[in-house]
Amino acid sequence: ISGDLRFRYHVVGARICMTKEHAAFVGSVPDNYDTYLGPLLFQPYAEDIAARLRSHSPMRVLELACGTGIVTRVLRNTLPPDASLLATDLNETMIERARSKFREDEAVGWREADATRMPFPDRSFDAVICQFGLMFFPDKQAAMNEVHRVLEPGGVFLFSVWDSIDENELSALADRAIADLFPGNPPDFYTIPFGFHDREEIRSLCERAGFV
Repeated sequence: ISGDLRFRYHVVGARICMTKEHAAFVGSVPDNYDTYLGPLLFQPYAEDIAARLRSHSPMRVLELACGTGIVTRVLRNTLPPDASLLATDLNETMIERARSKFREDEAVGWREADATRMPFPDRSFDAVICQFGLMFFPDKQAAMNEVHRVLEPGGVFLFSVWDSIDENELSALADRAIADLFPGNPPDFYTIPFGFHDREEIRSLCERAGFV
């Protein structure tokens, strides 16, 4: 495909994973996800979100929906050596793929966890990161509430979500091509990843959780 195809996305900073029924990444999926989708869809924004976090100088960082560790790898390279980093995901197979990118002596913790019901005490972290995961959480308000609960006062929740599919040309082209192949029953796969982009809705969820 020739031309300039760009992805539009929102990054939201707010101060102060899905359930098992909704996702399963097994077999070759984690490897293919990481190898083919990672460089195109996630790596550039991982570097962006880590750069935004740097100015907050966090020492206890929680990552939600870490997937295959694309953001985790950039965060560990960016954070001070003595900063703690805990990466979580709902899918153990994705965590195993992520873990393979790190040496045993690197300071990264791993845990299978549901972002809507986190197994962490109140005020456990001073930064929470979630790249392109929030739109998949079945109860986004519950996830926001949980993030607020586990953050120290004055902490930061930094997350990114895709803009609408109409603003993301490559995915829009793929969506239309697949729909043309199944005119009687077009797949609705993209409705979720590109379905959480309304700025006022996002702001309202943050504010109801207690963020400012």
